[in-house]
Amino acid sequence: MFYRTQDGHSLPRDPFNAIVVPRPIGWISSIDRNGIVNLAPYSFFNAVAYSPPQVMFAATGSHSQGGKKDSIKNVEETGEFVVNLATWDLREQMNASAVPAPSEINEFTYCGLTESPSKIVTPPRVAESPVHLECIYTQTVNLPASDEDGSNTVVFGEVVGIHIADRAIKDGYLDTVELKPIGRLGYLDYTTVT
Repeated sequence: MFYRTQDGHSLPRDPFNAIVVPRPIGWISSIDRNGIVNLAPYSFFNAVAYSPPQVMFAATGSHSQGGKKDSIKNVEETGEFVVNLATWDLREQMNASAVPAPSEINEFTYCGLTESPSKIVTPPRVAESPVHLECIYTQTVNLPASDEDGSNTVVFGEVVGIHIADRAIKDGYLDTVELKPIGRLGYLDYTTVT
């Protein structure tokens, strides 16, 4: 099979979504300038540099109420965010936090999760998650979008603090199997490390 992306494909669902897999999920907590907390998962997420350590997450489209998605808006306004490790055990809460809720809704409360204070940045951490990356915003890159009203926005941040649950350190190494990180496959499928 071959198709030009501009012409589309003949399959029931877009195969591009299933080609670059598994994708780690950045479960981003942020806070707006009025103190309203937001939590949302992004499957366009990854580490992009070692020294200093840096990560990125990308949002496609806009908020259901119009404008930038809350995570993007909050990070650009306050300059801070936290990446919480999405795990197999937290998959239901992670999926629930993807709700297209109004900006004033706190997804921690909506999903039954516990806010835990960060050490360096203001946004809270997901207490139930075993790993957190506290980040300082560095830049936004706006990529081209096919839809005239659409957006493809990439946010970069420097990791300035890392929390790791003690149970996940074995013989001086991070035990990935213990963490059971969840990854996004194509469509609505997920995987974990065993």
